[in-house]
Amino acid sequence: MKAVALTHYLPIDNPESFLDVDLPKPSPAGRDILVEVKAIAVNPVDTKVRSPKDKIEPAPRVLGYDAAGIVAEVGPEVTLFKVGDEVYYAGDITRPGTNQQFHLVDERIVGQKPKTLSFAEAAALPLTTITAYEAMFDRLDIDRDGADAGQTILMIGGAGGVGSIAIQLAKRAGLAVIATASRPETIAWVKELGADHSINHREDMVAQTRALGFRHVDHIAIFNDMRHWAAAVELIRPEGGIVSIDDTDLPMPMGGMKTKSASLHWEFMFARSMHQTPDMIEQHNLLNHVAEQIDAGHIRTTLSEVLSPINAANLRKAHKMIEAGTAKGKIVVEGF
Repeated sequence: MKAVALTHYLPIDNPESFLDVDLPKPSPAGRDILVEVKAIAVNPVDTKVRSPKDKIEPAPRVLGYDAAGIVAEVGPEVTLFKVGDEVYYAGDITRPGTNQQFHLVDERIVGQKPKTLSFAEAAALPLTTITAYEAMFDRLDIDRDGADAGQTILMIGGAGGVGSIAIQLAKRAGLAVIATASRPETIAWVKELGADHSINHREDMVAQTRALGFRHVDHIAIFNDMRHWAAAVELIRPEGGIVSIDDTDLPMPMGGMKTKSASLHWEFMFARSMHQTPDMIEQHNLLNHVAEQIDAGHIRTTLSEVLSPINAANLRKAHKMIEAGTAKGKIVVEGF
């Protein structure tokens, strides 16, 4: 089968950073399903895993953490899917990735593809959807069905892949959303997705938020990096919560959090599959819930650009766009 892989961890401009390879087609066992991959999406985690380092893989390593496709085979313990089902999912960072024609994945982290979306539109969603959903509804304990309507959430990095779906989920939950964006096109993007207010994370966020009339906000989601920690601590309300997806090495003074009795949460959407947690199936459930919301017209895909076909050249192009830090929404690569 066709696949895009690497053996060396190189700068993305190096033509050897990704290679077109031919690999054996895998077979499912246990609760695995074998998916014929139709489209994949590229996320910042892809670029972090691929980033230059002194390491050589003894065999080609396949990356990729988003896919939409069709179930081709099922393992003997599979109960959630059958051959021919259309699915979308974000995979497992401890296993070979989705940048290949046929991919094995545990059924418990897979959802039924939204019926109203193409494979490319669906592939844009799983990783960011799981991250945004878990960050807000599992970590910050916001009620997804509206019991916390009227509360405020500040999303730092609102125009990126995670922010783009989080804005929509938060609005469905009835929250007032302040999303950060720094360029005219990304400001327009977050407003289009439903953000009530937009502020610039490259300027004084505390002053901008208070100019909107908010001394504090109920929740803060840091969807880019922890350079904004001091501002987040200043803006979070007493007994409020901050969630971050950044694995930072920056200093994080905690005095202000303590005096506010505020909470800090980490979100890593691969945690459930990496540690085989008892509630792994919750990712299946949440992907199905979001698919229903999409098919009902309440949530839209965050796809912004499609490249075709799935090959080394287009993977290099997509990674370069992500590393430039100017992408809005999601970049998808479609078709082998």
